Amino acid sequence: MIFSELTRRTRLMVAAVILMLPATALAQDISDSHLAAARAALEAIAATDQFDNILLNAATQIKSELIGNNPDRQTEISDMVDERALALAPRRGDLENEVARVYAKLFTEEELQQIAQFYNSEAGKKLLAQGPAATREMVGAAEVWSNGIVRDLRESAIEGIRQIAPTANAAPAAAGADAVTPAH
Repeated sequence: MIFSELTRRTRLMVAAVILMLPATALAQDISDSHLAAARAALEAIAATDQFDNILLNAATQIKSELIGNNPDRQTEISDMVDERALALAPRRGDLENEVARVYAKLFTEEELQQIAQFYNSEAGKKLLAQGPAATREMVGAAEVWSNGIVRDLRESAIEGIRQIAPTANAAPAAAGADAVTPAH
């Protein structure tokens, strides 16, 4: 339900924190067991999965740029960029470590263990899998509800203005009833 939106926001926050914090701040003393608990929680919630395509997308973009300048060398360029991208792939571990440190700073070891335990359970896995669908349906329901509330408030306010100022023209509010939609 709200989890999907919270997860997305949490992931964005983690990315922002990583970019904003100097390396020395992230290098604070965190026990190995605390980091292990953070890694287990991250794995359970698939927190870094959103970063899986960064290297692939970069390689694709660089290939396109280089091939655009040297179209006769497409195969060579593609092979060369793939080889160099594979050489950089182990650096993904650096990102995993930094994200684990961020989570270890934000949550206690016990909390991280509880997070991992829940999201590795059937209910937790289902929440991760069904969260996006639940969020879509929740947003749809909120939109219908919001439209009804705006409609009912507008009608009530028009009636109210007629009572407090019988000569006031409530027609513009009534005419704009279809034009005003609530913010999403």
